[in-house]
Amino acid sequence: MRRMAKTAVLGALAAALSVGMLVSCGGKQSGSSGNVIKIGVFEPMTGANAAGGALEVEGIKLANELYPTVTVGGKEYKVELVIADNKSDKVEAANAAQRLVDAEKVKLILGSWGSGFSIAAGPIVQDAQVPAIGLSCTNPLVTQGNPFYFRVCFIDPFQGTVMANYAYKNENAKTAVLIREVSNDYSVGLSKFFSDTFKQLTGDSNCILAELNYNTGDQDFTAQLTTIKSVNPDVIFAPGNYTESALIMKQARELGIQAKFLGGDTWETPELIDVGKEAVEGCVLSTFFDAQGATSELAKTFLSKYDEKYHKEPAAVTALGFDGYRLALDAIARAGTLDTVKIKDALAQTKGFDGVAGTVTLDKNGDATKSAFIKTVKDGKFSYMTIVNP
Repeated sequence: MRRMAKTAVLGALAAALSVGMLVSCGGKQSGSSGNVIKIGVFEPMTGANAAGGALEVEGIKLANELYPTVTVGGKEYKVELVIADNKSDKVEAANAAQRLVDAEKVKLILGSWGSGFSIAAGPIVQDAQVPAIGLSCTNPLVTQGNPFYFRVCFIDPFQGTVMANYAYKNENAKTAVLIREVSNDYSVGLSKFFSDTFKQLTGDSNCILAELNYNTGDQDFTAQLTTIKSVNPDVIFAPGNYTESALIMKQARELGIQAKFLGGDTWETPELIDVGKEAVEGCVLSTFFDAQGATSELAKTFLSKYDEKYHKEPAAVTALGFDGYRLALDAIARAGTLDTVKIKDALAQTKGFDGVAGTVTLDKNGDATKSAFIKTVKDGKFSYMTIVNP
């Protein structure tokens, strides 16, 4: 996915298809100039991760409606969103990012839901010198060694530590099993951080009783669950895509497995509950935001406007989409120019930026230090449990 040669081979086809792959919002159509700034939105709008991408786009679009312009060097510009579908695929992710920087000439890119897609796009934005802001992509490799990629969310070493501590301290767990979506960089990385911390907490190098794998799109988990039933762990850590995770929990309960399921931020979509139904009751996950902790005036405005537009409670990644767009405008304004390298430099200097999902200060790697919210599924809804500060 990192190889530029593959991107170049697909370039002609990608250009031919770009009309169907790109959607312009909030301004003139593609190819506009003058008083318009283009911001690319790079998300899975179709495929296995489409629900996650849609949630982030909701937050971005709402922010664009509330903040449709930005002043740069004394001149006001209208912000146009150009949405590129990465199709829940790493090769398509690189192609989508390439179209945004080459054909659309965007000044900044937001996204993507799914760390693997963001990692695939990393070399594209770096080579083009166009800054990108990840919203919920938590794998450290997204920003590592890439001065043009930033993010407004916490990263997996913190999230894995949070969930390992929860397992050990709140569930009194001494043993665990890992179920990894092996084709998903996020799932593999987060599982490792959980495992490392859990071993330290228990003082037992053998506390992980099994490490089991599956692929994105799998629907039958009998083999993995038979192993889990035989080793009988205290908890099962299974971070992965919401659909497969829900099916795993559903099939586990059908086999009589009663161990607590723990996961990460990707679980917080309505689809987890729609697919898993009563089988996901009591599962515990870490995430980025909860409306109960939204006390600032900005957060209240976000919640009110979101309810008016979508008539539901926002997911955590929706709040991050809202924050990412606002941070993009803030950096462009601070840069005082449309030069993308200068915009990157302004982003790198971000300190104390007030967001709906918490204050954003970016470290030397471009990562945000943020608190984690712990939630469970109770009575068919995501329910706040506690907050863990870094």
